[in-house]
Amino acid sequence: MNSYGDPSSARGRARTSGPDGEHGPEAENPYRRSGQDGSESSAQRPAAGYGDPGPPRPASSGRASVGSASVGSASVGSASVRGPASGSASVGSASVGSASVGSASVGGPGTSTGSASAGRAQVGRAVVPGPAGPSSGGRATVSGAAPVAGRATVGRASVRPVAPAAAGPGGSGPGGPRGPQGPGGSGPDGFDGSEPGGRGRRNRRSGPPSKKAKRRKRINLLIASFAVLIMLAGAGVVGLTWFSTTVKSPTDFGEPETTTIMYADGSQLAKLGEQNRTIVPHEKINPVVGQAVMAAEDQNFLDHTGIDMKGIARAAWNNFTGGTTQGASTITQQYARHVAELTDISYSRKLREALLASKLEQELSKQEILGYYLNAIYFGRGSYGIEAAAQTYFGKSVLIPPGEEGAITASEAAVLASVIKQPEPDQVTGHKGFDPQLNKPATVDRWGYTLNNMQGKGWISAEERAAAVFPDESLREYDPKKACGSNCGVNTPSGNVINYVRDELEAMGITDWRKGRYRIKTTIDSRVQKAAQEAARRSSKTSPMSKLPENYMAALVAVDPNNGRVLAYYGGESGTDYDYAGANDGGTTGGHAPGSTFKIYTLAAALKANISMDTHWDSTKIKDGDFEISNAGRTHQCAKWCSLEEMTIQSYNAPFYWIAKELGPDKIVEAARDAGVRAMWNNDAKVINLLDSKPEDVAPSQFDKQIGYGQYGITVLDHANGVATLANRGTYNKAHFIQTVEERNSAGEWVKVGGEQLKPKEVFQPEQMDSLNAVLQKIPGNIGKALKGGRSAMGKTGTWELRQNTRDNGDAWMVGATPQIASAVWVGTKGKREAVKEANGNPMGGAGTPAAIWDKFMEDAHAELKYKNEQFKEKKNTGDPNHPAANGQSPAPVVPTTPECTDPLRINCPDNPGGGPNPGGGPNPGGGPNPGGGPGNPGGEPGNPGGPGGGGGGDDNPFDGLIRPTPTPTRWR
Repeated sequence: MNSYGDPSSARGRARTSGPDGEHGPEAENPYRRSGQDGSESSAQRPAAGYGDPGPPRPASSGRASVGSASVGSASVGSASVRGPASGSASVGSASVGSASVGSASVGGPGTSTGSASAGRAQVGRAVVPGPAGPSSGGRATVSGAAPVAGRATVGRASVRPVAPAAAGPGGSGPGGPRGPQGPGGSGPDGFDGSEPGGRGRRNRRSGPPSKKAKRRKRINLLIASFAVLIMLAGAGVVGLTWFSTTVKSPTDFGEPETTTIMYADGSQLAKLGEQNRTIVPHEKINPVVGQAVMAAEDQNFLDHTGIDMKGIARAAWNNFTGGTTQGASTITQQYARHVAELTDISYSRKLREALLASKLEQELSKQEILGYYLNAIYFGRGSYGIEAAAQTYFGKSVLIPPGEEGAITASEAAVLASVIKQPEPDQVTGHKGFDPQLNKPATVDRWGYTLNNMQGKGWISAEERAAAVFPDESLREYDPKKACGSNCGVNTPSGNVINYVRDELEAMGITDWRKGRYRIKTTIDSRVQKAAQEAARRSSKTSPMSKLPENYMAALVAVDPNNGRVLAYYGGESGTDYDYAGANDGGTTGGHAPGSTFKIYTLAAALKANISMDTHWDSTKIKDGDFEISNAGRTHQCAKWCSLEEMTIQSYNAPFYWIAKELGPDKIVEAARDAGVRAMWNNDAKVINLLDSKPEDVAPSQFDKQIGYGQYGITVLDHANGVATLANRGTYNKAHFIQTVEERNSAGEWVKVGGEQLKPKEVFQPEQMDSLNAVLQKIPGNIGKALKGGRSAMGKTGTWELRQNTRDNGDAWMVGATPQIASAVWVGTKGKREAVKEANGNPMGGAGTPAAIWDKFMEDAHAELKYKNEQFKEKKNTGDPNHPAANGQSPAPVVPTTPECTDPLRINCPDNPGGGPNPGGGPNPGGGPNPGGGPGNPGGEPGNPGGPGGGGGGDDNPFDGLIRPTPTPTRWR
């Protein structure tokens, strides 16, 4: 897209007047404006069709007005002025589409000869006699006529003063330039003296023309022919262009801008689109910004009709003849040029710009034109439009009203306005542009020029101008490698969030997000995202990953259990690379075997089937026919009588296999799907969409009994969602990344067009999840990763072997949650799946690096969010502890052994009724409500010491297990 300013720049800059001696390509441009109003003096331009004008010659002056053409036509002509006194010749005006070739001669003051008929363009030359007679010489130059809206006038001859007829060089005598013997005279050499050095233009009346004159004549004929052609073509397109061109706002014709993706707190996460542009309502732009831009680019913008006719003619001719591309001058013309290119109007360039500029001025207010211009132009640093520029250069918004905190100052606005002239270095001219970071001296000069003009127009006071300081302190440094322009944020660790945002937008029916004008607030919390990246990235010095090999990779996802909002997502260093936390390649790759962490879904299915956590299982039963259950060679002392709770904490696989077999693998699939696992990968690495399949259709055909302890791959995102469901007491909320979607309408207002739709669904009974969470809460502390301050957290570790029956693991996990945050961590390798080991060389398990990452993240995230210590609900004894599915083998009852009694009287021996461990003896030891009697009253009814062997009742003081003094035995007689 062509744009503004220096024509040789790829970006495009606005061509406007600047301070005298301005740096840049315009300094060398022969058509640069010389005055503040942008006009150029006739002394700066060579006469049309003539050589170097030579030094000025004093004399009375004449003036020839040579033709004018309506827009789309051209007139070329010259005038001959005779007589010693000042005079003027008016040579016709050309109506569109016609031209004639001739000449006009003006002789003496007030005498006109050789006029052209109205509506025709004369092509000829101007001969200006000196005051002494026909031999005196003068020259005519051509410049643009006064601007007339909608009409381009070409050709106004300005006649310079001529020297009096005198002898010597340049006079009319023998030695003068028009004398018979002088250089350029009309003598035998046949020249009229108008050329430098005395060899003027050959006089048609004397001698054959030279080769140079013939060549000049051919060029003039070609120019005239082109002029006729342009006029003829122009007649056909003027009306078509006028009536077919519609004046629209930038939002109406699709000005490229960005879609902004924000963190939950409103700060920027990323920008997407063709150009880094945010269109803002023109009426809300801080006025000082517009004033600064007018001061730098077009001081008289509020006063003129929008068209610089001389500039159009000059630029059109230069562009047509292959010169350096010329830009428009007024703000209106610059914006017209932009619109013409953007809407693909293919008519003659300057014609369309003039017509459109005229139409803009007729149909829009000055404020609207200025506002549209500010939203359109390029400011460098990848910033299109004033809002993006203000954010890029100063971190401010132009929408903040003057005087309020954070508002753009006049000095800052002057910097932005100064950049427009040439935002970036020009490789052709070598000029460094006006970005203060690249060319501060030139920028400061133009900044001062802008402020001076602002003072001159009364937009700032003399005191404000005197106090103005170049805003070094607020000016931001710019690093192109770290710049956030269009598509910014994609190549960052949070870049994968953008991919999910895109998917959710399209699911909402918003498919034109690439064109910009959307503002999307995500669920990602910037503080939690930072905690995730610091915990999981290898480049983070505080991460447990920092000491591991470069090919090791971690992924971490955090979800709010209460609503399904994804709080943090780290799956890699860039949104354009492989996502280790989610699905890739259209959802065909991305799963990792979760190992024992998947047991949480097996337990959920078991509880749903009324299997209690107190059921007992045989941990030694590891064979099912020819299939052997892998348990890394471990055995447990509980052997054949292990509670499901103990097997969960110690992470033994055997019971979970038998649960899957008893319930059916489809029930485990169903539980995982209900919790939030949307896809699983089978043994052939083929992805199965669980949302589109019935559990019984995919299990056991795709997922067999090994599903009970985590053989089949899932994504980190889905696992985090599943953990969140359990932490939320069995109520599922779909994990999602978008909170709200807003679109900016033509009035510049943000209108909500989409957002999250929370649809919580209870998929497990809350009491059953209380039982499960109570058991899972024992795991973090069991592996030394209990959260600080006694914060309640549940978790589960898991690993999966690199190859079967080896100690090397290919995947290591830790998942867990508090009532506020659920998270899942995976550690593996990038590219080829290899064994993961700790820094000391030992095989990595879930309780190692993954648990360390999880612990650091959970501590930091809760601290950043200042979450209170919220506890899980207490355990509920749900399910049947004697469920028939349980395969534990209860050991035989233990028979107590009786120790040998050494008391010779056997009073305290265990087998002595009324004493010892079984006081009272008999089937009803001790008798009465107080078996065995109380201290000091061995057996019998109260007050009745009983007969031999004890017996009888005791008092209401039960035996407390203490050894009492032996009573004095009764002597029998």
